Amino acid sequence: MEWVNLKARLLEKGSARVEGASVAAYLGQSTAGPGAGGSGSVFFTRGERRVRLPIREESPVVLLHRGGGVVTLVIDGENVEGTLEKVGLHCPRQAYVTISEQCIHRCRYCMVPFQQGRMKTVGELEARIRTVQNRIDAIAITSGVAANEGEEEKVTLSLVRRIRNLGIPIGVSIYPREETPGLLHAEGVKEVKFNVETATDRLFTQMCPGLDRDPMWRILDRSVALFGENHVFSNVIIGLGETDSEMVTSIENLADRGVIPVLRPLQPAAAVAHYPRVSARRLLSLYGQEEDILKKAGLDPRKARTMCLACTGCDLTPGRDT
Repeated sequence: MEWVNLKARLLEKGSARVEGASVAAYLGQSTAGPGAGGSGSVFFTRGERRVRLPIREESPVVLLHRGGGVVTLVIDGENVEGTLEKVGLHCPRQAYVTISEQCIHRCRYCMVPFQQGRMKTVGELEARIRTVQNRIDAIAITSGVAANEGEEEKVTLSLVRRIRNLGIPIGVSIYPREETPGLLHAEGVKEVKFNVETATDRLFTQMCPGLDRDPMWRILDRSVALFGENHVFSNVIIGLGETDSEMVTSIENLADRGVIPVLRPLQPAAAVAHYPRVSARRLLSLYGQEEDILKKAGLDPRKARTMCLACTGCDLTPGRDT
């Protein structure tokens, strides 16, 4: 439990500042989701376990870099030795690419709609993936919604066709239509992550105005039938105003369907920038309850091969962080 406790504390702090040698060779950049933008992030590792730390000058956590990726992490007066892990694209051991850095939706916790992002071409993305193909174990594709869900899906399918001959497992997380799981599966995608986002329908209506969550449950059910248990995931954000009981019910609802929940601590930004960060105590409590629920449902995050459950940088992940 030593690592789990440390990671929960680091997720509560939410960032680190760097002292000593440059960490430019270890920086990753996020262009999608609530954590988009900023000055980049590094991945602090001990053994096979890792945590993603956004770089912020005002952070109370210090990473003293002695060069070559060797660091001392200082948190609350405690020194922890570790290393910085080089990224593939965005995160270690994966090419995690974003097609569109724009989004027409206005989820209140997300910065993407406020950024001047662009839509990358299939050729550009393929070229980037091929530059790191010899040092990655997975490819992950995500996207905002620049115009409509159908257009994002077409580009995603085109990219998958261009890179599937690399023989590297591909995971996809885009905003889906009812047909999306079948189309992705037919092209050889191995895993999908379609996000319910919040613990309750009430919070979804508040946080994602104009969107309908009801079809997502049918899409997730269809995905499990196609991709199998342990290969379908869904983000659930912690810290938007849900109770612990509501979060546990959400975890149970997903697990009962064969979907592994990815419990994502809120990154206070956009319209919820004034919300508090999730405490380490709460993260640890929900982590323990999720671990029990997944075991009862026969689900194992260690069998995931792509995306967030393979990376684990942003969340406490049962089975991998234990």
